[in-house]
Amino acid sequence: MRFFFLALLVVSTAVPPLHALDKQPAGAYHARRVALAAELHGGVAVLFAAEEPVLDFMPYRQDSNFYYLTGWNEPGAALMIVGDAPQASTPRAYREILYLPVRNLRTEKYTGVKMDAATPDVTEASGVDHVESMTELPADLTRLVASDHALATNLWTQPDSTAAAALINFTATTLGTNEVPQPHDVTTLTMPLRQLKDEGEIELIKKSSAASMLAQRVMMKWWVKASMTERAVAGAMTAVWMENGCERPSYAPIVGSGINSTILHYSANDRTMQDGDILLVDAACEYSMYAADITRTVPVNGHFTPRQREIFNVVLGAQQAAINAFVAGKSTINDRDRHDPNSLDTVAYNYINTHGKDLHGQPLGQYWLHGLGHMMGIDVHDPGVYPVVLKPGMVFTIEPGVYIPDEKLGVRIECDFLVGPDGKLIDLDAALPHTADEVEAVMQGK
Repeated sequence: MRFFFLALLVVSTAVPPLHALDKQPAGAYHARRVALAAELHGGVAVLFAAEEPVLDFMPYRQDSNFYYLTGWNEPGAALMIVGDAPQASTPRAYREILYLPVRNLRTEKYTGVKMDAATPDVTEASGVDHVESMTELPADLTRLVASDHALATNLWTQPDSTAAAALINFTATTLGTNEVPQPHDVTTLTMPLRQLKDEGEIELIKKSSAASMLAQRVMMKWWVKASMTERAVAGAMTAVWMENGCERPSYAPIVGSGINSTILHYSANDRTMQDGDILLVDAACEYSMYAADITRTVPVNGHFTPRQREIFNVVLGAQQAAINAFVAGKSTINDRDRHDPNSLDTVAYNYINTHGKDLHGQPLGQYWLHGLGHMMGIDVHDPGVYPVVLKPGMVFTIEPGVYIPDEKLGVRIECDFLVGPDGKLIDLDAALPHTADEVEAVMQGK
């Protein structure tokens, strides 16, 4: 425990402790709503916030698209965006409305005070032009469609939302028609918008990366030892994230030692580490809704065996090969079938498959089982139609890996990258040890 409290002292002095979400200026969210409206071509989009969790031990997390467009972090709300349609049968101008549920004073004794449309200064607090009660949403949508029946074919909402389905069915009922409008998937419009990060989003991602790197250092320096459990490592890292203002892990921490290092999404974290084990730690956090995603592979006793070091260097070499091959506006990520001539996956695979062998003398390419990386932002796996062409403003991971069950040896090295305005790659995790020597140095206190 002495090491743990020392670690927290180091971390808490490195990053100021912040506990509320850092929202971007209201204008940033408004600009995103306007950008979405431009893609509607006179249509209407309705998005719903995430509902309050039913189970007490499930913390609330806002719907990613809803948060991206509003920065609103309370449950049960809805957002309507009306696209500009001056040529419609009933001309419409751009309009944005945030609908808030009626307050439940009894429930608020358990969940805390919420805002509704009658809350003083709620419009200023939300940053949305108009705020109305949720009870007005069905009537507002019905009036829009009644004034222009063509709008029934230009409605956009979330495809898996039960609230959206109920709204569409109710609209059809109130209009007296058996033909229920078939809304389009609004996520196909928000996806390309979310891929290009603005400066405020990049700063939040950098903060999540900073806290994640601190936790990785604490893991290496104090918590990875024989007889320690994988879960204890995950818990220590979680404590560091929370101490530094992060609200949750970006995903279930993967802390796999020995044979568990070869299981790609291992999350039981219930094994006791042994001397001589390799340990794969894929664990990072969210800061104000924005994710990091970092993996480091370390030796439990602080010293790589020759074979562990060999495989580690192959994986690191594959990552560096992909970095060296990167060309903004041309290179692609997550081409798992490696059909794209500009694929960074192909570059990394070719490196792995031509460097090193398994115990049977066969190339190592067969032991890499996943894509090279993915988009990252509000979600650790931000939406993308792969393979994605990588452009300035995009944030993504590069994470080659080799997993050899026969040797109980799995190595993954994962870093988060930003494509800068000049088209050059920026390693957001550059301050964290990358090489085997650097990892060993931190573990040995050098």
